[in-house]
Amino acid sequence: MTAPGRKPKPALQVVREGNPGHRPVRPGAKVPPAELTEPDWTEFFPEIKPGRKPRAPAGADDAELQDYKREVEAWLRLKLSAEAAEAGRTAAAREWSSVMPVLRHAIGLSAVDRSVAVDYCVVVARLEWCERRLTLEGLIVAGQRGPVKNPLSTIAAQYRTQLKAYVGELGLSPSARGRIAPPEGGDDDDDGSVFD
Repeated sequence: MTAPGRKPKPALQVVREGNPGHRPVRPGAKVPPAELTEPDWTEFFPEIKPGRKPRAPAGADDAELQDYKREVEAWLRLKLSAEAAEAGRTAAAREWSSVMPVLRHAIGLSAVDRSVAVDYCVVVARLEWCERRLTLEGLIVAGQRGPVKNPLSTIAAQYRTQLKAYVGELGLSPSARGRIAPPEGGDDDDDGSVFD
């Protein structure tokens, strides 16, 4: 038989929504901490080889010039994708190596948290690339009918929203850290300091 009154919210829901009334929180599921292995970032950012830039045909007619322009546009897209993949691998690896050791000690990441941690690093890498391209291209670009807002600004905003969710989930901001309880137990020689 259930107790009368409101059904208590799960612990994770209370963490996400906040607990302004400081009502007691039922503990959530416990999972053992684990050492998370860094993924192979080429799975997310594959190596792309654009090859050589196509050469303009000598003495070409209009149809051949149009074909050449399409080949150059395809090559430029491939070259840009290769640059994005290289930057993504570097940024994701850098983020993983700087954040994961701290998270392992601070909140006790487990094997089931690996996909969230990996996705967080991918989002950081893609957001950095978007911001870099926005700096190079500008916020306003030429469109078919005149100047328009760079589409990358919309993509960057979507990645920033996703990043904010991961920051809250993983406790990567001062307010989010206050809502996440540290793991219980730990090493015998651990004095509680994350930065030993």
